[in-house]
Amino acid sequence: MELTHFDEAGRARMVDVSAKEATVREAVARAKIYMQPATLEKIRLGQISKGDVLAVAQVAGIMAAKQTSTIIPMCHPLNITGAKLDFKLIEPGTVEIEARVKVTGKTGVEMEALTAVSVASLTIYDMCKAIDKNMVIGDICLIEKIGGKSGHFVREE
Repeated sequence: MELTHFDEAGRARMVDVSAKEATVREAVARAKIYMQPATLEKIRLGQISKGDVLAVAQVAGIMAAKQTSTIIPMCHPLNITGAKLDFKLIEPGTVEIEARVKVTGKTGVEMEALTAVSVASLTIYDMCKAIDKNMVIGDICLIEKIGGKSGHFVREE
């Protein structure tokens, strides 16, 4: 498979998508943040002093999806048509974050979904770090991609 973000001289470039047809595209990404069980319980009970951790992380993730092209150099600016984040609290001490991002455009939204879960994870860390500096963010991955030339992708678990 050819890497398309390099020109003939090997220099980085933004891929030219001007000739492509706009289609509906969707991507789902997931991340996990591991923490002490007491931290998860405080999130569940709304006892984190900075506020509602999951509500803030949800807004941060959506904002991040919309700003992906400003922080990932070769990403195209996209007019996101939908972005949704869901959270699962998993005992004894894990928050699983899933982002679903949609667009009608000439390029996919995988990076936007991955950025959304990454920033949501970082927001959870930021809001809880006063009580748990041992949190670990991990397992960031693309779960599904729909649309575009390469077709439908589903991660094998």
